Amino acid sequence: MPRNPAGTRTRIYAAAYALFYRKGFQRTSLDDIAAKAGVTKRTLYYHVRSKDDLAGAMLAHQHGFVLAEMARWMGSATSTAKMVDQLFDSVARWMAAAGKRHWTGSGFTRMAMELADLPGHPARVATRRHKSAVQAELARRLESCGTRNAADAAAQLQMLLEGAMILMLIHGDVRYAKLAAAAARRLVMRHRS
Repeated sequence: MPRNPAGTRTRIYAAAYALFYRKGFQRTSLDDIAAKAGVTKRTLYYHVRSKDDLAGAMLAHQHGFVLAEMARWMGSATSTAKMVDQLFDSVARWMAAAGKRHWTGSGFTRMAMELADLPGHPARVATRRHKSAVQAELARRLESCGTRNAADAAAQLQMLLEGAMILMLIHGDVRYAKLAAAAARRLVMRHRS
């Protein structure tokens, strides 16, 4: 039995996320994950029942990190325009830091797309929960900036954010973050109190 189960589980999740993000779910084996995490396959199975369950648990684990990163991106903005600018500028910097050829967008979105034909898959369930929490956080932030119909504005903002990331991935062009930010600013201005 492992001496530090929580630490081992965290290493397994980190290895799975890195491999799923780089290679995709289908092309990553449990052997790959065990090797990257530095554990035996027996230890891996001590912590997870299957690759499907691992994908869901790993995304659930990643959820808190991504929400914290998103909060950091938006900072303590008190105006919707500043919040939107900071959010989309951060997405653009994320792509620039990774390099156009190595940036692959949101791991949650990529996983959901790869498993599009399996709506009940644990990774799809974790992604749905995560994206709902992101939208709720956007709504909370928009409301605190005085936005009317913050829930609707947050859904629209999230669509622009997701669309920008997908088009950035497809075209390798950070300009989509800037275009989405301009659309988002117009959108939130229409929802001002």
